[in-house]
Amino acid sequence: MVPNKNFSEKAQEDFKLVDQALQTNDEYAYIELMKRYKRPVYFVILKMVRNVDDAEDLTMEAFAKAFENLHRYKKDHTFSTWLFRIATNNAIDFMRKKKLATLSLDTSCKDSEGESMSMDVKDDNLNPHEAVIKSQKIAFVRELVTKLPPKYQRLIKLRFFQELSYEEIADTLSIPLGTVKAQLYRAREFMYNLMKGRREHL
Repeated sequence: MVPNKNFSEKAQEDFKLVDQALQTNDEYAYIELMKRYKRPVYFVILKMVRNVDDAEDLTMEAFAKAFENLHRYKKDHTFSTWLFRIATNNAIDFMRKKKLATLSLDTSCKDSEGESMSMDVKDDNLNPHEAVIKSQKIAFVRELVTKLPPKYQRLIKLRFFQELSYEEIADTLSIPLGTVKAQLYRAREFMYNLMKGRREHL
């Protein structure tokens, strides 16, 4: 779809970066999109979950999901609107799972273009087709984890599969909390790069 000329200059630049990412798998395009929106996505998520560590994890998840599904993006909305919707919906799923006390879902959020965003609250019950897709995604993530160096595999499994807190991981592994955070950040970067590399096979 040819982007509407009424979109802002920044939105038009985003469209070009998306095209570069999709057509040539240009690493620069992925990095540039992430650089443009990592901080605003992080702060929107932080406002929702009210926890710095969770917000960092969910920010990386949001970009991984967006890049994984970039071929589904349509240019009838700005890239930032689409990205923020993925990020907020992912955060909502996380909050439901954790049963966190958070801000009202009616609280308005805006993307970088100033557009109001809806937070689509989905039915928790999966139909058979959705259940199969979820199972496939879990298998995909577990396969990616096996590609990580052993020390990062262990951290990812403790954090995301066993759902331990940063403090619990530090206690379990008998390492400083700062080391846990630094190594998990590096592990997420590995996961992000692996996800990019596998995108063309999705």
